Amino acid sequence: MLTKPILTNWHLEMSSDDILWLSFDKADAGTNVLSKEVLEELAALIQKLKEDPPRGLVILSDKSSGFIAGADIKEFTVLKDVSTAEKLVRRGQAVFDSIESLPFPTVAMIHGFCLGGGLELALACRYRVAEDSPRTRLGLPEVQLGIHPGFGGTVRLPKLVGAPAAMDMMLTGRTLDARRAKKIGLVDFATPARHLKAQARKCILESTSSRKISLWKEISNHSLFRPILKKIFRREVQKKAPRAHYPAPYAIIDLWAKYADDPKVMLAEEARSISRLIVGPTAQNLIKVFFLREQLKSLGKQKGVKVSHVHVIGAGVMGGDIAAWCVLRGLRVTLQDREPKYIAPAMKRAHNLFKKKLKKPRPIQEAMDRLIPDVNGEIGLSRADVIIEAIFENAEAKRTLFREVEACAKPDALLATNTSSIPLEELSEALSRPERLVGVHFFNPVAMMPLVEVVAGAQTGTEELKRASAFTCQIDRLPLPVKSSPGFLVNRILMPYLLEAVLLVEEGNSPRDVDRAAVAFGMPMGPILLADTVGLDICLHVVEIMSKTLAISIPEKLRELVKSGHLGKKSGRGFYTYKGGKPCQTQKGPSGIPLPELTDRLMFRMFNEAVTCLNEGVVEDPDLLDAGTIFGTGFAPFRGGIMRHCRAKGLDTVLLRLEELEKQYGERFRPNPGWRDKSSNE
Repeated sequence: MLTKPILTNWHLEMSSDDILWLSFDKADAGTNVLSKEVLEELAALIQKLKEDPPRGLVILSDKSSGFIAGADIKEFTVLKDVSTAEKLVRRGQAVFDSIESLPFPTVAMIHGFCLGGGLELALACRYRVAEDSPRTRLGLPEVQLGIHPGFGGTVRLPKLVGAPAAMDMMLTGRTLDARRAKKIGLVDFATPARHLKAQARKCILESTSSRKISLWKEISNHSLFRPILKKIFRREVQKKAPRAHYPAPYAIIDLWAKYADDPKVMLAEEARSISRLIVGPTAQNLIKVFFLREQLKSLGKQKGVKVSHVHVIGAGVMGGDIAAWCVLRGLRVTLQDREPKYIAPAMKRAHNLFKKKLKKPRPIQEAMDRLIPDVNGEIGLSRADVIIEAIFENAEAKRTLFREVEACAKPDALLATNTSSIPLEELSEALSRPERLVGVHFFNPVAMMPLVEVVAGAQTGTEELKRASAFTCQIDRLPLPVKSSPGFLVNRILMPYLLEAVLLVEEGNSPRDVDRAAVAFGMPMGPILLADTVGLDICLHVVEIMSKTLAISIPEKLRELVKSGHLGKKSGRGFYTYKGGKPCQTQKGPSGIPLPELTDRLMFRMFNEAVTCLNEGVVEDPDLLDAGTIFGTGFAPFRGGIMRHCRAKGLDTVLLRLEELEKQYGERFRPNPGWRDKSSNE
């Protein structure tokens, strides 16, 4: 008879057929994660089972949110040396090895998310059954934290599903639903929730599986084929992640290529590899980014705030895409514009988005049914919980619109503007209740950019700001609270960076070299290509608005291109010429400024503007600034944000370099006084 050990996070139930049901319910937590305490309790329990074995073991979760979200990432932040990290990893490996070696059938019964260490635990079980539901997601996303699986995942997954499928999961962090996981052999059964327990029991009582390891899966791990596949995997990774910036995916490939023939050796090497990565700067910075994301999510956790109907005014690219995204997240949306012909393109783009994301005809049609053209606002204006203005950037036009909107809207409707640069104080004067107006500034493309600036004007109400943040989280975006000021945070920081890039081209440097300098630093896209993609006319308009209150000089090159109708990607020509939506390869011109100098001129203007924003209180603290720059500008995530990067370099070093650049290139590089204040306080 099994003696129940004292457990805080696990609950045991022995059924009449001698099957032990082991439920994971991490104490004082809404989500199951594998902490050191959790693993030690599990280890003690597994030892008891070896001494007094049941007929079988089913591991499941008592959390409605899912199975296991992975390891406890908070414990990663205190790891300061490789040996300590390796000791922790090897302990986790030993626990999972002990599960794998149990002399009776074991089943992981999965619902909701099963990620990272959670999936590695499931891989150590003999069988895996997963709920056939859209909310079930299985994956190994460790690479997004700058590390790789460490509890045996790099060993067990390729053996189970074959190298190509395993590498796709581990190198991208991509997650799979239950059906896709069943198709590749990751789970044995994808089962409706009502049959999940019965299927788990059947696996143990009959010890049967639908699993068939194909010859191709076995061959893909063979030593004869690994060198060939290694080259293919590395080539694909290099397209998106330079090894100098993101070492983890290359470590995964190397582990598999070198050690796949010997699982025991590979486990030891997996532990050494992840231990080196986890204490390195890339992983520590990406872990910081993870917590920044969680910090922003927490800003939207407001009880009792639930939006069901959104009305969007302005069916252009931004307004139409905001409407489509809200529909995709389950809301009913009415879309208003002057004539049906302006709404039609937005409906077409929305349909394309729904096809891409929803796949099946019925959900696509249901989404289209929730997106309602509303030319005059007769359907939505008086019913919507949130009204979003997304017309062109003209303060008087927006004021006129808000006067009309306030007269029709529900008294408790949230009035929001998607302005990218106009201070809210210039718009709220049109309202009889100015506290109702809040900024919700989305970024293009809406479906890809996770950040929304939630902008507070001088008169914006506290409750309105909370509701705007809650709405932002409801549609799976990250709310960043910012003060109303020209350009807010993201555009304010981006604009000097973009303008310096244009100046560099004016001076005779090729757009290609300028973009190379930014990408070499770690930016996802060069500033010249970014400006062309946004639209040079839009860039010019925003900078003209900002220049009214900020000391910004507009390069003549930008004015000339816009005047000539060369607006960037949308017109087929800007700084680059485009064919099929892609920039043509240009001949490399004569060498201009060396690449490191180009990089410094671009990035140090961004750094200086960031400190200026902190000093002016555009955001409350450096963490929020770092979050805004990563999720809004694409600032190199592996560097952890502008302020974290500058502290790593040394604030005195950054200040000295700004002073050198000021002497060489002028007052636009003059260090903000905040550098000296922050340096003296470090």
